[in-house]
Amino acid sequence: MSFTRRRFLSTGLATAAGAAAIAKPGVVAAQAASTATFPAIARLPTLSAQARAFTNAERQTRIERARQLMAENRIDAILIAGGTSGLYFADLRMGGSERLWALVIPAKNKPFMVTPAFEEGRAREALDAGPLGKEAQVLTWQEDESPFALVGKGLRDRGIATGTLGIDENTKFVFADSIRAANPHLNLVSATPVTAGCRMIKDAHELECMRLASKATLLVYRAVAQSVRVGMTNAEVENLVQLAYAKVGFPGEASLNIDEFTALPHGSAQPQTLREGSILMLDDGCTVEGYQSDLTRTFVLGKPTDKMKKVFDVVKTAQTAALKTARPGIVAGDVDAAARKVIVDAGYGPGFRYFTHRLGHGIGMDGHEWPYFVKNNMFGWDVAPRLKAGMTFSDEPGVYIKGEFGIRLEDDLVITPDGAELLTPQSPSIDDPFGGMVY
Repeated sequence: MSFTRRRFLSTGLATAAGAAAIAKPGVVAAQAASTATFPAIARLPTLSAQARAFTNAERQTRIERARQLMAENRIDAILIAGGTSGLYFADLRMGGSERLWALVIPAKNKPFMVTPAFEEGRAREALDAGPLGKEAQVLTWQEDESPFALVGKGLRDRGIATGTLGIDENTKFVFADSIRAANPHLNLVSATPVTAGCRMIKDAHELECMRLASKATLLVYRAVAQSVRVGMTNAEVENLVQLAYAKVGFPGEASLNIDEFTALPHGSAQPQTLREGSILMLDDGCTVEGYQSDLTRTFVLGKPTDKMKKVFDVVKTAQTAALKTARPGIVAGDVDAAARKVIVDAGYGPGFRYFTHRLGHGIGMDGHEWPYFVKNNMFGWDVAPRLKAGMTFSDEPGVYIKGEFGIRLEDDLVITPDGAELLTPQSPSIDDPFGGMVY
């Protein structure tokens, strides 16, 4: 979904509207005609009814957790002016404008929003629909006034005259810099220990959504793998993915790379065509109630070579090593090191020579979020964070042989109290990439 400058504030109700669009009669008829050509896609179940929406009570619990973390980190308030955290805490979508829209959540007082005066009605409507309701005040500024000074006034009115304001990492630099200039009495710091501190740890409902998203993605990948034919282009296969996601009922997409282009971890924009014996790499995911999946499957149209089989087995062993290493209390870089050792010991080293990227990334409402499976994983912390139960990551080792092919296996995992668990079954082999999976 793209956002124009007139759509930089909306509620999460947009998600429901998008789902309704999928169900328009004309769209459904066109999809039915298309899926009839691809029986594996036609057989896909519709899963959207299994998704449960998040409530304002759940978001209010998140706000209270944020306030606890503010106290622990000696932060008096946090400011959110873009990115996903507005959705997470208040069901607000903000960003994309040169005008400042900002939600400020104090540790010990009522929240407020800074908004252009001509948008006051829309801001009030969005707040009232979310967990903050009438509790949140709307402070407005005219076009010839400073919204940045207004942030300071809102804080002073709440007893924060010389306090510490945490700035969400997705806030534009020009906004943060202007707030600092207009309010020299404020100490501006990163809000990441608060925002990430909340969002990194998923509760049961969040994990339920992520499991469902991963399930949908794997079902889509299997159906598409059963539908590809010699002569199809990568763009045509990507269209099949869209068709399959429409059938399961969630917005999603995938990029497909073929043959030598699979040796580029994020692929190529070059047109690519399937032939007998082509190796294919499907990567991406879908969204369920705002929560993402991110899976990669590598398979062959026809018979894989012995070298492909060998590399696949090395990558799968590395993925398993990471899964067995991940547990509460260790630093994220140790998980990367476990997978990288397997790949290097198999002759695909040293370091990042063949396994050219980090092992994985945090995942949740954003496809890439904190923390990351890599050494020196700081990203807003003074000390590298240690793994905790409830954190979710991609586990995606790969071996990329330039000019030949690459193989990556990616599943999402959750850190459990005593280890880690994949949200989807591992790919069994390159000969049988989806196995006898039953959902």
